[in-house]
Amino acid sequence: MEWTDSGYVLGVRRHGESSVILEAMTRDHGRHLGLVRGGRSRTQQPVLQPGNAVQLVWRARIDGHLGNYAVEGLTLHAADFLSSRLALFAMSHVAALVRLLPERDPHPGLHEALGQVIEVLADASLAPALIARFELEILSELGFGLDLSACAATGRQDDLIYVSPKSGRAVSREAGAPWHDKLLPLPAFLRGEGGLPDAADIADALRLTQYFLDRDVFMPRGLAMPEGRRVLVEALSMPLEKG
Repeated sequence: MEWTDSGYVLGVRRHGESSVILEAMTRDHGRHLGLVRGGRSRTQQPVLQPGNAVQLVWRARIDGHLGNYAVEGLTLHAADFLSSRLALFAMSHVAALVRLLPERDPHPGLHEALGQVIEVLADASLAPALIARFELEILSELGFGLDLSACAATGRQDDLIYVSPKSGRAVSREAGAPWHDKLLPLPAFLRGEGGLPDAADIADALRLTQYFLDRDVFMPRGLAMPEGRRVLVEALSMPLEKG
């Protein structure tokens, strides 16, 4: 069996003396692993760094086998991450989120969203908003998407500033006023409204996504929220406050 696809490197692990097992998020074949022979060579190592866009040819005798990858670098984003603490932690975090998906399960929309995040990871003015949106995409792909289209109480589609922690649905300012201290803030940028989010908006967005990731994804699997996410939030807050 053989297929060709584009993808983003999520990570590698050593296999034998000179090879690695590559984990990539591909466009048409989902999160997919394969053996790269000679993957620890000087020519291959720079290509097989997390965040790099690559062209992949996968071959195996039987579909269920690990198979072998032939890899060609397309855009080596990882080189831009080395000087950015934010980018390094952010790439680790989004890769961990993608690993929540079943292996070999196609998610073309999420593949595109991942590419958009990776493109801006080294830019502290753009990355935080896209990371929060990416977390929303992950929730949706896992079957726990939030409904931010209309107020859960009234059905109105304007002035939505809260999210119900019980239902995951948006709530308008008026309907939520009596319970505002029990509702989660909904930053306008998560609905595609307003201008560039400020530090408070980003903090609210990450608290919102963390609540539902923890409740619906990590806790039911007996997992704690990854420590890397806490470090990421700290890394995000530093450049935003200085900017």
